[in-house]
Amino acid sequence: MAVDMKEMIAQAAGRLILEKKVKKLTVKDIVEECSITRQTFYYHFEDIPDLFRWIIKRGTERLLQECMEQEGAEEKLRYLFLMLLNAKPFVRQGMTSNYRDEMEQIIRETFYAFFEQAAVESGLYQDYSGKDAGMIIRYHCAALMGLLQSWTEKDTQDLDYIVHSVYRILKGEMAPMSGEAF
Repeated sequence: MAVDMKEMIAQAAGRLILEKKVKKLTVKDIVEECSITRQTFYYHFEDIPDLFRWIIKRGTERLLQECMEQEGAEEKLRYLFLMLLNAKPFVRQGMTSNYRDEMEQIIRETFYAFFEQAAVESGLYQDYSGKDAGMIIRYHCAALMGLLQSWTEKDTQDLDYIVHSVYRILKGEMAPMSGEAF
C-alpha cells in the first residue's frame, strides 16, 4: 500500500503538538519524528503554516461532508459543535506554539470558508446580495469562534441547549437583541 506522505507528515506534526507538547515546532522536529529528509518535507509543504493550512483544510472538508450527512439543520449544527470541541485540544496546543498568528488567520479563513460552503449547500441567504450574505457569514463565524474560545465545562453540559439556541439565532427565530440596538 502506498504511503500518503502528506498524511504521514501531518500525523507527525500532530503527535509533536499534542503528545509531546512542542511549543516551538520546527521542520527539523517533524522530519526527525517521521524519519524523512527536509527535502521530502519541502517537496510536500512550503513551510509549517502551509502544513497547518493543509491539515485544517482537509479536516474542514471531511467535517463539512460529515455535517451534511446528518439529518436536519439542527443535527448538522450539533455535529459541527461536537467536532469543533473534539478539535479544541489540537487548536489550543497549536495556539501556544510559535505559529499562533498563522494559526489564528488560518482558523478564521477556514471558519469562513466552512460557513460559506455550508450556506450555499443548505440554501441559506439566497434572498440576500453576495455582500450581505458575506457579512452575515462573517458575523456568525466571529460569534461561533468567540463562543468556542470561552467554552466551559458547564457549556458542555448544556450543549443541546446551546446548539438549539444558536440554531434559532441562525434561523432568525431568536434575536441577539430586540428593539432598538443602541
